[in-house]
Amino acid sequence: MALTSSVPVRTVVARAQRRSGLPKGLLISTELLVPVLLLVIWWVASAGSTNTFLPPLQAILERLVTVVGTPQFWGDLGSSVGNLLLSFVLACVIGVLLGIFLGTVRWLSWLVEPTIHFFRAIPPVALVPIFVSLIGFGNETRLLSITLSAVFPVLISTIDGIHATDPDRTSVGMIYRLGWWDRIVTVALPEASPRIFSGMQVSLITAFVVMVASEMLGSSSGLGARTLQAQQSFMITDMWVGILVLGILGYVATAVLSAFRQRVLRWYIAIRQQEKNL
Repeated sequence: MALTSSVPVRTVVARAQRRSGLPKGLLISTELLVPVLLLVIWWVASAGSTNTFLPPLQAILERLVTVVGTPQFWGDLGSSVGNLLLSFVLACVIGVLLGIFLGTVRWLSWLVEPTIHFFRAIPPVALVPIFVSLIGFGNETRLLSITLSAVFPVLISTIDGIHATDPDRTSVGMIYRLGWWDRIVTVALPEASPRIFSGMQVSLITAFVVMVASEMLGSSSGLGARTLQAQQSFMITDMWVGILVLGILGYVATAVLSAFRQRVLRWYIAIRQQEKNL
């Protein structure tokens, strides 16, 4: 049983929803209004455009409908999503487990944190040519570069979250004679989870950027590779289709992670909302 809150989760959530006063549907509609307005502005501003590099949005959407019906598109989409999902999951697992270990062994954390921050400061895209030089072209290179680029935000946020654990809660766990792993699972991880999920959100963005960059460098599959090939072949409409699909994919990935975070941390979000309404 987690030592995070004595108030039942459903009760806290219900109180927070009553005090917020904003319907969920209104919030979702407001969030979708801005991209819809941008698309309308884009449609009107580009209508009748004769610029080769800025085709009308209508032509881009018509080409998108055509491209979506081809097996090649779904193959590229599956390759990109598969690499992104697998690398992101690996980065989260490695970052959380290694962060727990370093967070609990403070002297070791003190020794390695400067090295971690040094590699974290290297632009993630800069790692791609290094791995290509060492390993060569291939899907393994893309997976490795995405995973290692995305692991650092989760690792650092997990270490910080474990270090920030309330000593009183740790003492309560020791009083109840909880083992080391039980204290981690029931005390440290629940309290560090908001920071861990913040690191995951940064990692997802990093993984997405490196995924596109790795596909553009020596790859013949994936949305990034297809977008670059369209640009090099002066198929500008197809290039814009690739950019639009990548934007939609990034938005969907972020929305899914955000929904998962809200579900897992609903007790934390409700408590914070309750504190604001006091």
